[in-house]
Amino acid sequence: MTHLPAVIPSPTQAVWWLGPVAVRAYALCILAGVGVALWLTVRRWKARGGEADDVLDVATWALPLGLVGGRIYHVVTSPEAYFGEGGDPWKAFAIWEGGLGIWGAVALGAVGAWWACRSQGWSFAAFADAVVPGLLLAQALGRFGNWFNNELYGGPTDLPWGLRIHQWDHAAGRAVTDAAGDPVVLGTFHPTFLYEAVWCVLMAALVLWLDRVRTFAAGQLAGLYLMLYTLGRFFIEMMRTDEANTFFGQRINVWVSLAVFLLGLFLYWRAGRKGAPSHRDAEESGARTD
Repeated sequence: MTHLPAVIPSPTQAVWWLGPVAVRAYALCILAGVGVALWLTVRRWKARGGEADDVLDVATWALPLGLVGGRIYHVVTSPEAYFGEGGDPWKAFAIWEGGLGIWGAVALGAVGAWWACRSQGWSFAAFADAVVPGLLLAQALGRFGNWFNNELYGGPTDLPWGLRIHQWDHAAGRAVTDAAGDPVVLGTFHPTFLYEAVWCVLMAALVLWLDRVRTFAAGQLAGLYLMLYTLGRFFIEMMRTDEANTFFGQRINVWVSLAVFLLGLFLYWRAGRKGAPSHRDAEESGARTD
């Protein structure tokens, strides 16, 4: 008897209707990530001398701007579906259908966090350090939204952890079915969404451990986050086979990962030179508010 190798199954449905309300797995995964990030950030911020309400005050600015930034990055780097031939510009606003770019989310989210911290006289660098592990866990949970949507996979594979992918109807949020009503299977592929999720969890654990065994200057963990995440993303991005715009033969996100890694290296070095303690208030710690 021939035994087929085990594979990771993919969902065949990612949207459920409660009357007129669509409940989308993608959104639930994002919300779960936000919840975990807020919980962990509160714990870490309080350890730095802050209050739980401080995190909610910052999130009021950071989360909406992060959502907008993530969507803008996605649309700018993948414009064909919205502004190309047969595209629908109004779909650029359909954020519930998926499509968020992490670097747009981090960039504008950081602007919102910086503004909130500055208005309260808190050290933005210290707050960013408090956010890092929770942000990594949020990214890991968010990737499972891609699993529900049968997207972000690599090349074909017969490895035991290969991911079964269905032909997908993105508008309906479910797999396409054949004449017999069975989901159409495209094949078995590398689960790059899972590789990234596992990498993010491991890096979150590493940051938490490092933060316990050594002392970092304010802002160094934020720089370390940029380096660690992009180190994994650089290689995972090159494994992906979904359609993407390229530059000099490589996916745009490969080049962005390289640029952000170098930015993280600079921020880590700069924060180390300043040597500001990672506390909430510059006045209390002797650090200058960033």
